[in-house]
Amino acid sequence: MTSELSNLPTAEQIRRAPKVLLHDHLDGGLRPGTVVDLAREIVPHSLDGVGGAPIAGLPETDPEKLGIWFREAADSGSLERYLETFAHTCAVMQTREGLFRVAAECAEDLAADGVVYAEVRYAPEQHLESGLRLEEVVEIVNEGFREGERRARERGQRIRVGALLTAMRHAARALEIAELANRYRDLGVVGFDIAGAEAGFPPTRHLDAFEYLKRENNHFTIHAGEAFGLPSIWQALQWCGADRLGHGVRIIDDIEVADDGSVTLGRLASYVRDKRIPLELCPTSNLQTGAATSYAEHPIGLLRRLQFRCTVNTDNRLMGDTSMSREFEHLVKTFRYTLDDLQWFTVNGMKSAFLPFDERLAMINDVIKPGYAELRSEWLFRQSATTPAPSRESDAE
Repeated sequence: MTSELSNLPTAEQIRRAPKVLLHDHLDGGLRPGTVVDLAREIVPHSLDGVGGAPIAGLPETDPEKLGIWFREAADSGSLERYLETFAHTCAVMQTREGLFRVAAECAEDLAADGVVYAEVRYAPEQHLESGLRLEEVVEIVNEGFREGERRARERGQRIRVGALLTAMRHAARALEIAELANRYRDLGVVGFDIAGAEAGFPPTRHLDAFEYLKRENNHFTIHAGEAFGLPSIWQALQWCGADRLGHGVRIIDDIEVADDGSVTLGRLASYVRDKRIPLELCPTSNLQTGAATSYAEHPIGLLRRLQFRCTVNTDNRLMGDTSMSREFEHLVKTFRYTLDDLQWFTVNGMKSAFLPFDERLAMINDVIKPGYAELRSEWLFRQSATTPAPSRESDAE
């Protein structure tokens, strides 16, 4: 074990490690090529066919250049500017064909990255422009996830994807979406969420939705403590009763680190840690929106050291040009995390998933821990492969 701990996991080991993802937006994870294809299908003459600017407003027609555009547009340091990029992805997710393809490819891409369980969120109310009903949106996305899981199995990869239905905090349909999430629970939907700009739109505007979900014994997470501070986290927990915090990174504002390195937790931070409230931390996304200045300065290092219930997530894979493997790679490089640390984050994610307890336990004991144990054992075989064979004289002795 000593030899293993002296070596950091390689990129290839990180990719093969079983991973759990709790905070990933469906409309933030499209393949650039899919955006171009679907835009062409929706408006056949919107692309000039020679790589120029499309009439319909898509900034690039070359998938590689489009991917770069999404990342650069999201790198502004402003959450509001970051959210503008979603106008282009949502525009191609208004039809049965578009939603199904995006959902299926999402499951495929996550499985190829070693994700064994994912909760992917989306706002049904944002996919109605072509006449689909809310129920149709949910059913199509669920069908797409199941198709993606099937394709992954054919490649020898295993993944299970659950949907989180998101309401937009600036709109007035939260209760309607909460009722939709409850209607489709046990049918592919595992919980509820609210998202959108935090400033000026506190979660308490949607108390009726959260009270309804609590009466129905349903699960929900709330985007809180990302661009806004402690009041957002406090309201999400103490007024709304959130099971998890979407991001929650600003809990760091209630933690004081003295010059001598001693740490003092405020009452809210203590409550979050003591109650084991999961933090859906998204390092790359936080850098893009200005919630952190660098990976080294990201609060995840201190929060992990203080044993908060930290989970690692992608948020928006397209805008961040990221994946779960890349998020882990950044953390390994920055904080010198070992496979033991990555397993800790992964088990935290599975403990915090909106699945029945027995299923979470089985995933931890039968999938996650064995997967990491196999990776940890590989140093023994690498060591034996580099050990010189004994000489003939040694054999004779």
